[in-house]
Amino acid sequence: MFIFVLMFLNWLFAGFFLVAVAFGLFTLCTTGSTAPFEAMSAALFSSSKNAFEIAIALTGILAFWLGLMRIGQNSGLLDRVARKVAPYVSPLFPSLPPNHPAMSVILMNFSANLLGMDNAATPMGLETMKQLQKLNPNKEHASDAMIMFLAINASGLTLIPTSIMAFRMQAGSANPADVAVPILLATSVSTLVAILAVALKQRIRLWQPRLIALFSVVLSLLALTFIAWHFIPAAQFSQAATAIASIILMLLVCAFIVDGLRHKVNVYSSFIEGAKSGFATAVRIIPYLVALLVGVAVFRASGAMDLLMEGLHKFLSFTGVNTDWVEALPTMIMKPISGSGARAMMIDAMQTHGADSFIGRLTSCVQGSTDTTLYVVSVYFGSVGITHFRYTVGFSLLADLAGLVAAVGFTYLFFA
Repeated sequence: MFIFVLMFLNWLFAGFFLVAVAFGLFTLCTTGSTAPFEAMSAALFSSSKNAFEIAIALTGILAFWLGLMRIGQNSGLLDRVARKVAPYVSPLFPSLPPNHPAMSVILMNFSANLLGMDNAATPMGLETMKQLQKLNPNKEHASDAMIMFLAINASGLTLIPTSIMAFRMQAGSANPADVAVPILLATSVSTLVAILAVALKQRIRLWQPRLIALFSVVLSLLALTFIAWHFIPAAQFSQAATAIASIILMLLVCAFIVDGLRHKVNVYSSFIEGAKSGFATAVRIIPYLVALLVGVAVFRASGAMDLLMEGLHKFLSFTGVNTDWVEALPTMIMKPISGSGARAMMIDAMQTHGADSFIGRLTSCVQGSTDTTLYVVSVYFGSVGITHFRYTVGFSLLADLAGLVAAVGFTYLFFA
């Protein structure tokens, strides 16, 4: 699976340039115009510069949230939250013995994902797979607990979409956090579908009080959103959602700091210690940003992207379907396959249409609605030598589809 992802990115990267040049040559032969080549040449240099500037902008926000996470770790806040949540999550993993170490790491992984800290979540996820593999009777086949963990992980449940807000800020958004609520709702749909699908397959008894309470919270959140949207004028609804996201964000920051002070943690030193890794994380993603952002920019500058989008618009128009969302389709297609590819598509859409345009917000919501399923499954299963994934990929992609459709729906509700 991991080899497939690498091969896909290899051909995608090559395809951007080869198709762009072929389209440029076709234009030159039919019209005599060299404009596509001039545009591609300019895009080559400008997008390389943009990729580096985006990574620099991302450094600050990553450093801040990693610093905050370190305060939470040193004060024990994350561990206490994990213990509180454990009784509501453990019924989803009936094969795990009570108080097994894997449950603690699972909850830490979920907590990191909720805060948008992918780099912190991955090591915990790999440790979870090691713990679950110890209980796995068939070392080459994915166990039920592994499949449930991977499905939830691939659904990408996120409370604070940290990196997306950073990209929106760099793209000039007036309020980078205004997509936080629709992203939370969309990713909640994705996670709910993942849990329900796997639980039904594994015959987990869903009518347990704690599971009912967990599902009730998610469903209540979705229901309240629809009720508010129905009774509140669209402009006021959007303003209220943005205000709520901003309030939640600041209260969360204060909660980490206050809890650190209460437990006599040197919050400043802890923050600095955690923030140092933000720079290293940003540096690691620069090559991926450069590779795919330059490829997408050259492909768009050649005119091939516009031709493709125009064709899709016309095709869908015949069905009577609203086509405002079509520009986000490349991000939607890329998301389950490659995180870096989807990120490049999102950034390109924001640079082309504007961060606060409908498409800019939609691609942000699509990016945050789910995780990169094929990459997550490949890396996590590969780390413990699992070769038979069973139904993990199919169910995870089903959750992805639900999250992507929800992202489109909630973006229309909030911003159309």
